[in-house]
Amino acid sequence: MTQLVLRPGEQRRLVRGEDTVYAAQVQDIRGELVPGQAADLLDAAGNFVGRGLVGGSSKALLRLLTRSREDIDRAFFERRLRRAVEYRRRLGETECCRLVFGDADGLPGLTVDKFGPVLSLQTLTAGMDQRKELLCDLLEELLHPDAIYERNDVKVREKEGLAQQKGLLRGALPGELLVRENGFLLKVDVAGGQKTGSYLDQRENHAALAPYVRGRRVLDVCCCTGGFGLHAAGYGAAHVTAVDVSAAALREAQQNYARNGLFQADFVKADMFDLLRGFERQGRKFDVVVLDPPAFCKNKSALQKAFAGYREVNSRALRLLQSGGMLVTCSCSHYMTPDLFWEMLCLAAQDAGVRLRLVEQRMQSRDHPVTLGNPQSLYLKCFFLEVL
Repeated sequence: MTQLVLRPGEQRRLVRGEDTVYAAQVQDIRGELVPGQAADLLDAAGNFVGRGLVGGSSKALLRLLTRSREDIDRAFFERRLRRAVEYRRRLGETECCRLVFGDADGLPGLTVDKFGPVLSLQTLTAGMDQRKELLCDLLEELLHPDAIYERNDVKVREKEGLAQQKGLLRGALPGELLVRENGFLLKVDVAGGQKTGSYLDQRENHAALAPYVRGRRVLDVCCCTGGFGLHAAGYGAAHVTAVDVSAAALREAQQNYARNGLFQADFVKADMFDLLRGFERQGRKFDVVVLDPPAFCKNKSALQKAFAGYREVNSRALRLLQSGGMLVTCSCSHYMTPDLFWEMLCLAAQDAGVRLRLVEQRMQSRDHPVTLGNPQSLYLKCFFLEVL
């Protein structure tokens, strides 16, 4: 088997829990590197560190799968998938959840989401992509889905030398796919929806709104197909203003509200920066403002500009709240770390001239688990803040 030998000291980061080995960390390669094939990782003294799959054309030479000398075969993937499924079952997640979350489930490069009877699958590395048929076989044996749909239409695959593609892998999609999230009925489009069909990582944060919205006026910025605002309406909000830049998303949101008999809402197509500036000029006030924007920074070089953008939208949102009002604010970029996000919020509060009380500090739902030593797995921040 091909062996990669680390430079002195480089094994410490991997021992702490990270799984990706980059070219700059390796001092010697013994054998041929074949994308997707298994290889062993040794420290500088020749001691075994782990075993993984060779990367494609990206800077990542190896993704570790195990710290033992076990075979990476069909039985290996069956054990990992079964363990991932059992974890979600213990959480009580059976209808709508993330079944496999890459590194956090010991399967770097693989994402599997469950939307009722349909599975949505992403294989973002050469190793996982080459085993796509095997993974589908195992998922069918474990879960008996009606369909498995491939959502590999993401640019990150190109770094691995993999083409973007999507399509049906197994079974047949239903004419309309409806699932329940926290008891609310939602339509999911696995073929054309955001990410793998819908956002699952905010599910527990949506439910956390319940104590804070009854009888209150809510502004839901970047509402997508319902999200926070739909839950707020369902939990008794007096009125919801749902905002998104996408007309298609707003149409889906309006339909999802109607499916649940929720009609105390209006829907506004607008850019979030323009809308917040306009509402501030008009003197509009709300009891709860939710900010759930897409990632402002998808690479480290964009962090400074993203920080300024987050600061602006949060300070403007705070100006729309009176004493006792609540800001629910999120960031899904792992480059915007919890400490940086906290720093930004302190500056935004200073800009808005308000004092804030932290009510809840939250993260992604438990079906998107975080592994210690792998800071990128904690990517979603969600703060509930009250204006004093």
